[in-house]
Amino acid sequence: MNDFILLVPILFPAVAGLFTLLIKKLFSNRSFRQVYVCVVLIATLVLTINALLHGGTLVVFNLTSTLPIKLKVDEMTYLFNILVSVMWTLAGIYSFEYMKHEENNESFYLFYLLTEAVLLGLGMAANFMTLYLFYEFMTLLSLPLALHTRTKEAISGGLKYLFYSIFGASLALLGFFFMNYYGNIEFVKGGTLIASKVANNEGLLKTIFFLTILGFSAKAGMFPLHGWLPSAHPVAPAPASAVLSGVITKAGVLAIIRVIYYQVGVDFIRGTWVQYAFMILTLITVFMGSMLAFDENVLKKRLAYSSVSQVSYVLFGISTMHPIGFVGALLQVVFHSITKNLLFMTAGSIIYKTHKTQVDELKGIGKNMPITMWCFTIGGLALVGIPPMTGFVSKWYLAQGALNSGVSILSYVGPIVLLVSALLTAGYLFTISIKAFLPGADFDYKTVKKQDPNLYMILPMILLAAACVILGTYATPLIEFFSKIATSIM
Repeated sequence: MNDFILLVPILFPAVAGLFTLLIKKLFSNRSFRQVYVCVVLIATLVLTINALLHGGTLVVFNLTSTLPIKLKVDEMTYLFNILVSVMWTLAGIYSFEYMKHEENNESFYLFYLLTEAVLLGLGMAANFMTLYLFYEFMTLLSLPLALHTRTKEAISGGLKYLFYSIFGASLALLGFFFMNYYGNIEFVKGGTLIASKVANNEGLLKTIFFLTILGFSAKAGMFPLHGWLPSAHPVAPAPASAVLSGVITKAGVLAIIRVIYYQVGVDFIRGTWVQYAFMILTLITVFMGSMLAFDENVLKKRLAYSSVSQVSYVLFGISTMHPIGFVGALLQVVFHSITKNLLFMTAGSIIYKTHKTQVDELKGIGKNMPITMWCFTIGGLALVGIPPMTGFVSKWYLAQGALNSGVSILSYVGPIVLLVSALLTAGYLFTISIKAFLPGADFDYKTVKKQDPNLYMILPMILLAAACVILGTYATPLIEFFSKIATSIM
C-alpha cells in the first residue's frame, strides 16, 4: 500500500486538470487561473521527487492475468520524470503571460496538466503494456495543444501529428505482440528474450524489432516519420511548442531505449543490419534537419527543423550501442530539452511582443529585446556545442562513442556528420543573433524601444539560459550518473 505513492504524481495533475471543468467560471478568472496552475505544477514537481526518492513497484490493476499495468522507479525514471516536471513547470509559468491574449485558456491548461500526468506515467512504466498505454494517451491528450488556435494551419498540423503518431504506434504494437511471446514484457536491464524461443526465428524478430524502433521514432522525429514536427510545432502556442519539442519528442526516445536495452537486449541486434539501418537513418535525419532549418525563414519552423536534427543526435548515440555513446545520448536528452525549451520561449516572446514571425524581420531586434535575444544567443551557443556550453559535452561523448563503437565505416562517418550539422546549426542560429545585435548603419535607431516581456516570461528563459552554462561547466555529476546506467544495461 505504501507504493501507492508512485501513483500520486500521475493522479494529482490529472485530477487537478479535470477539476478545472467543475470550476470553469472561477477558472476563467486570469489571476485565479495563474495561481491554481502554478500551485499544481510546483506540487506535481514536489510529488514527483518524493515518488522517485520512495522508489518501489506498484501494480495498479491487471488488464488480464498476464498483462499488469505496473509502475516502477529506476534510473531512467529519474531522468525522464524530473525532466518532464521541471520543464512543464517552467513552460507553465512562461505561459501565464503568453496565453493572456489567447482564447480557450481553460482547455489549454486542462490538456496541459493531463499531458504532464501521462508523461509521468510513461516514465514510471514497468513493462511494455504500461508504456504503450501511456504512450497512446500522451498522443491523444497532447493533440489539443497543437490544435489550440483552431486555425486552418493548426488543424492541418495537428492532424498530421495524429496520423504520424498513430502509424508509428501501430508499428510499435508489433513489437509488443512478439515480445509477449518470445520474451517478457517486463523491463529488465539487458533484455528479456528467451533463447529457446528465439532460435530459428532471428530474422523475423530482427525485422519486427526494427519496425518497433521505427514506430517509436515517429515521436522523436526521425526520418522518414519526421514530417509532423515542422507542421505541428510552429502552429502551437509557444509554451506548447516548447514542451512538444523539448519534452514530448523524448517520449519516443525513452520508448526506444526501453525496447533496445530493456526488452530486446543489445547483444541481439548489435552488429546486425538493424543497428546499421538505425544508425544510417539517424545520420540522414541529423544532416537533413540541419539543411532544412538552414533554408527556412519562418522562425518557429526553423527551430522545428532544428529539433528534427538535434533529437536524432540522441538516437544516434543510442544506435552506437556503446556505453560512451549512450552516455552522450542521455546528456543530449537533458541538454537539448533545456536548450530547445529556451529557444522556443525566446521565439514566442518575439512573436508575442512584435508579431514578427519571419527570420528576415528580426534585424535589430536585439536592440528592442536585449534580454530575450541574449537568452536566444546563449541557447544557440549551447545547441551548436561551443564550450563550455552544454552541447559541447554531449556531442563530445557522442563522437567518442561512435569512434569506439566499431560499426564499420559508420563509426567514422557519424562524427563527420555531427560536425557538419554543428556548422549548419551555427549558420541558421548565429546569423539571427548577429543581425539582431549588429543591424548595420542603415538601421533606424530612433525606432528602438524596450520590448522585453514581463517576469513571467523572462524568468524561465533566464533560468534555462543559466542552465546551459552551469550544466555545461559542471557536467560531471550527470556524466557519472549516466555512466552507471550505461554500464548496467550493456
